[in-house]
Amino acid sequence: MAKSKTDEISVEEKLRALFELQQTDSKIDKIRTVRGELPLEVRDLEDLVAGLETRINNFNEEIKNLEEGIVEKKNVMKDAQAAIKKYEAQQGKVRNNREYDSITKEIEFQNLEIQLAEKRIKEFKANIAAKKEVMASAEAELTDRQKDLKIKKKELEEIVSETEKEEQALLKKSAASEAVIEERLLNAYKRIRANVMNGLGVVTVERDACGGCFNKIPPQRQLDIQTHKKVIVCEHCGRILVDAEILTGKAAKA
Repeated sequence: MAKSKTDEISVEEKLRALFELQQTDSKIDKIRTVRGELPLEVRDLEDLVAGLETRINNFNEEIKNLEEGIVEKKNVMKDAQAAIKKYEAQQGKVRNNREYDSITKEIEFQNLEIQLAEKRIKEFKANIAAKKEVMASAEAELTDRQKDLKIKKKELEEIVSETEKEEQALLKKSAASEAVIEERLLNAYKRIRANVMNGLGVVTVERDACGGCFNKIPPQRQLDIQTHKKVIVCEHCGRILVDAEILTGKAAKA
């Protein structure tokens, strides 16, 4: 089986690449920390603005439907009034009491239609007034949130423009370091980074202790770390341990 590119690289070179990757990723973390919660705040404000716009559009549609309902009920009233005039004209031409009573009932029915239409119109108008009041509040909130969003976007754009070039260069450097690290080791590094608060997956030995959790490291283990011949992790926190001299290429003799 042919060896992969990463198999041909020595453990020392892999450790050096890991440590360089950590330093690069830490710089990227710092840049993103400077941005803070701004991207999330912008996203939340965008969602809020979109929600308010949808709510206002729904109110407008509901008000439009209510106004159409008012027009419809006014037409019902107009038709009923016309029918009443017609029936009243017929009352003078009836031939018996039965016809008169029948027409009278029709007139009463049309009057009830008018009363019901008037009631519905009153309800529709009250509903419109209530919706317009709530909508006015939503529109005022929308205006405020749009102003906030504009300010936050400007802040974010300024920060991004200041750091984007540096971040892109660091991301390129990070990718170059990843390319020479075997997948298993790279995945372990990323997993450690994801599970620790400070994002440090690779740390140096500082004052005879792990630079991540600060637990003491036995002298023999420190010597093993200094030889750069195998990957050693902290027994307490699981971080990958390297010698501070790893970037200079100096290794202690076994």
